[in-house]
Amino acid sequence: MPQYGYAGPGMPVGGVDLRRGVRIALTVMLSVTIVTMLGLVGALGEERSALEDVLGGNGSHADAVQRVDDAASFYSSMNVLYLLSFLATAILWVIWFRRARLNAELFAPGTQRFGSGWAVGAWVTPVVSFWFPKQMANDIYRASAPAGPQSAPKGLLNGWWVLWNAATVVSFVGTVSERIMEVKIKKAAESGVYGGPEWHDAVDAAKGAMSLSAFAMLLYIAAGVLAILVVRQLTRMQEQRAMAGPAGVPMGAGPYGSVAPMPGMPGMPVPGMPGAPGSGYPPAPPYGAPQNPFGSGPAGY
Repeated sequence: MPQYGYAGPGMPVGGVDLRRGVRIALTVMLSVTIVTMLGLVGALGEERSALEDVLGGNGSHADAVQRVDDAASFYSSMNVLYLLSFLATAILWVIWFRRARLNAELFAPGTQRFGSGWAVGAWVTPVVSFWFPKQMANDIYRASAPAGPQSAPKGLLNGWWVLWNAATVVSFVGTVSERIMEVKIKKAAESGVYGGPEWHDAVDAAKGAMSLSAFAMLLYIAAGVLAILVVRQLTRMQEQRAMAGPAGVPMGAGPYGSVAPMPGMPGMPVPGMPGAPGSGYPPAPPYGAPQNPFGSGPAGY
């Protein structure tokens, strides 16, 4: 019985999309987004420092308030840049991810748990976005591993996914806290109770919310760095897997993907061997009644 490998050497798998344009553009935009997030961290730090001046009474109250306004304007500008870069990155990401999913189907047909449409939908569907994309990525990694599904390296993928989800949760909590504190500070300002206990508590809580948002950005930055490495790793795996040939190519295949010479196909008697017809004679009919090649069950199943 011949032994078949998962990805023996052979001709490249047909139909695999290995164009590098999207991957390069995605890597560039991930880097740009990381830079804008660093700017957001700096803006949050400046805004937090300005609030400390207000609480501490450093300088005149008018100057401190002006510094808070300037810091808030800087944060708003950086946030616009971040959102634009994030949107471009997200579009490139789903294009690249869907392409990787389609390639995986060519490498190992029938092994993907999700249709290619989920390569986009999994990221924007509430609740399931916390695990559907990771399950899809696991399937893609297993199908793309050149040495077989069990050899797929997932340490980098797992680390990126943990950081991404952690950053998402922390960012949500920080954003909600900031909005609540902004409302409280605005109400205190409108009532003219600057310097009162309620106002101090609201400003102090706002500082904590900003620190939480800055921490979320740092987590996103770390996740962004790992995302670049994941893109590079999976792209390299798929390139190697494509050159390995279709799954099921016999190990020890001949050069250029041709099967090495064999005395006969599996299960086919070779002339001159016991049980085989002699050379030049028609094969003898089998003994007994003809056998159903599909089995003896209903309808041949």
